[in-house]
Amino acid sequence: MANRPFTVLIVDDEPAMLAAVKRIFRKTPYKIEVASCGTAALEYVSSNAVDAMILDYKMPDINGLEVLKKVKSDRPAIQVLMLTGQGGVKEAVAAIKLGAIDFLLKPFEAETLLAKIHQCYRIRQLEMENQILKNENCFNADFRHLVGNSPVMLRLKSQIIQVAKSNAPVLIRGATGTGKELVARAIHAHSLRAGKPFVPVDCGALNESTMGSELFGHVKGSFTGAVESTIGLIRAASEGTLFLDEIGELPLPMQVSLLRTLQEKEVRPVGASQHFKVDIRVTAATNQDLEKAVAEGRFRQDLYYRLNVVSIKVPSLDERLEDLPLLVNYFLNRFATDNRSFVCSPLALECLRNYGWPGNVRELENALRRAVAFCKQGTITVSHLPESVRKLANCQESAFLQEVNLGETMADYEIAAIRNALAKTGGHRRKAARLLGIGEATLYRKLKRYNLYGVGRT
Repeated sequence: MANRPFTVLIVDDEPAMLAAVKRIFRKTPYKIEVASCGTAALEYVSSNAVDAMILDYKMPDINGLEVLKKVKSDRPAIQVLMLTGQGGVKEAVAAIKLGAIDFLLKPFEAETLLAKIHQCYRIRQLEMENQILKNENCFNADFRHLVGNSPVMLRLKSQIIQVAKSNAPVLIRGATGTGKELVARAIHAHSLRAGKPFVPVDCGALNESTMGSELFGHVKGSFTGAVESTIGLIRAASEGTLFLDEIGELPLPMQVSLLRTLQEKEVRPVGASQHFKVDIRVTAATNQDLEKAVAEGRFRQDLYYRLNVVSIKVPSLDERLEDLPLLVNYFLNRFATDNRSFVCSPLALECLRNYGWPGNVRELENALRRAVAFCKQGTITVSHLPESVRKLANCQESAFLQEVNLGETMADYEIAAIRNALAKTGGHRRKAARLLGIGEATLYRKLKRYNLYGVGRT
């Protein structure tokens, strides 16, 4: 793409639609090509470079799903936007399952189509920048667990590559749940210490009374219960990386001991008179304002300067919402089993986009884990999402009923109807039963049958 324009292939059997869509792109820098049927589209793709495809669902020779399946099999890098008729949510979900990036219902706004294709263009740009980033350094840049191609994530990955080459301490900042340990692991994986131990230490979870022993080790008999000598977590990281998570939680007395270890590069176990040399690289992480902690006397200034040689900020999820579909697919693939796979419906994905994610990527992971636990058919719908997400994301109540038309069971319809009724009545079960046209006892039986007994109030 560096030496050619971004190419979009429009596939539709209606000449008027082809002309209208092509006209929408007349002022863009993209190269626009057209195909009047599925066969012509496959022939064009087989011998020409195509970056994105606007593909109609209903065509006389080969329907859009078959074209999509063939394209994603032969040319998976092509981003396909599916067009469906009014009310074609079922077809849209099938297209998403086969690899389409999104869908539009006809009729659609020109601005919406332009925005979708510009998103394809931006994704392709970011993929190329990421590939250049990998090619320009001497390390094998493996970021499989740091999911995302947004600009802030590309900058983060670039910083990781740069700091990994040195032996300098790194302070990783970011809110809870953003993946600070993943960043620390990536720094280690791309460093010259990659084949050596990576030892994570949760400073907030250490027992204060045994913290010295856990970090520095102890000799046999040095205190009650010390039945044998231990080397401690710091020496366990010898020649590798020691990751100090939530470093701001470390008590002041232990900060003094840690500072001495970092300055002298040696450890003295509890109860020992001998010092042991250590060769470690230190990375630390915090969700606190350490500068404020220093000013308030809660964190030693000299230790702060020792750890903050290089500082990296991990973006929160709301700073990189364009990565949300990639993260959703990553987690759903992780939760898949040999006989079950999962896909997120367009309405559920929109609900996830509209939520604020105060718990960041960790909260998203937990929300999807819960959704998978309640999902029977393999398609995550709005009804499978946590109530807190649905409420704060302002998901439309009609989404429940719209999504149960995706070919699932009567039980799915009843669950959605019950949840919808409870939502409308503020969780009042008696009023919900009246709204559903059933007796209160019947509602109670259904709540118990569908494991919804804790939902609502009497």
